[in-house]
Amino acid sequence: MTKPSLLLVLLTAVLTLTSGCSLFRKSDKPKENPAIAGDVEATFRRRWVERRVGELAAQGTAAEAARAQAEKEFSERYGFGKPGSK
Repeated sequence: MTKPSLLLVLLTAVLTLTSGCSLFRKSDKPKENPAIAGDVEATFRRRWVERRVGELAAQGTAAEAARAQAEKEFSERYGFGKPGSK
């Protein structure tokens, strides 16, 4: 009676260790791309500045002055993602 039980336990152990599912196998995680953070910052900057330019233009500010003011406000507020800093 113990031989079949022992055989079953050994077979289970062998199947577990040789199959693709193992607790000790290192999982393959995709490598993070460092350019993603830069892309997110650039997109955030562009969208924030465009929104602020629209707000300033709606208040009657000239387009070039509105863009310059929006760029300055962004730099003062967030301090990252300056154009050409990639």
